[in-house]
Amino acid sequence: MSTRITAPAVRDAKGQRKLTMLTAYDYPMAQFVDQAGIDMILVGDSLAMVVLGHQDTLAVGMDEMLHHTRAVSRGAARALVIGDMPFMSYQVSDAQAVTNAGRFLKEAQAQAVKLEGGARVLSRVRAILDAGIPVQGHLGLTPQSAAQLGGFKVQGKSAAAAQRLIEDAQSLAEAGCFSIVLEAIPAPIAERITAAVPVPTIGIGAGPHCDGQVLVIHDLLGLFERFLPRFVKQYANLAGDIRNAVSRFKEDVETGRFPAAEHCFAMAPEELEKIQ
Repeated sequence: MSTRITAPAVRDAKGQRKLTMLTAYDYPMAQFVDQAGIDMILVGDSLAMVVLGHQDTLAVGMDEMLHHTRAVSRGAARALVIGDMPFMSYQVSDAQAVTNAGRFLKEAQAQAVKLEGGARVLSRVRAILDAGIPVQGHLGLTPQSAAQLGGFKVQGKSAAAAQRLIEDAQSLAEAGCFSIVLEAIPAPIAERITAAVPVPTIGIGAGPHCDGQVLVIHDLLGLFERFLPRFVKQYANLAGDIRNAVSRFKEDVETGRFPAAEHCFAMAPEELEKIQ
């Protein structure tokens, strides 16, 4: 079995190699991602949209996040598993944040947690770290704050906004985050942030200069068709393959082609004759 990647190992990779992170929400997908050698698996609150069918990420709660993180942890032997702290699991108080972060490690066997925000969540980050729990930061487009940001929009487009992002990233790094996700930020600003902090930046819609990249696995595989963000590169179109396979099954059943003889179990004729 390969050695598990740790939060310190991710932090130490800055400047040495590019890091990779993908989301996963269940055991089989975690196995696929892990076996491909991806460094980090994020059990993202994107679960709410791509698996549970909600319109945004706000609807998912701790119970659902823990349920799916447990499944991912069972499927990942090498990758660092990160539990994404859902909306209202850390916003109320430092104590609430520590308790819920601890549940990801104790109940779901994650190795780290991620939470959104900069200066406004620094006390939460420090409290979680003081409890011995590794923290990944998240700046830029933070979906849990989309209403406050005016929707799902690129962040840091003005000089003042970009400066705040740089300062927030420096604060998160100084607090002890082992890496920082940068989402939907102009590439030149992400490049400056990457140069300004001693920990890896993981980009999603933040250009090529970040220390690593992350995508939602359903976007990468073409499994989520409600919308496709500009920053996504699709490496497959499994939605079409799945629809085709299901249609072929339906047709085979209706025409009698399935099940065929090779899909059936036989019985000794002498035993069959004994049945009245």
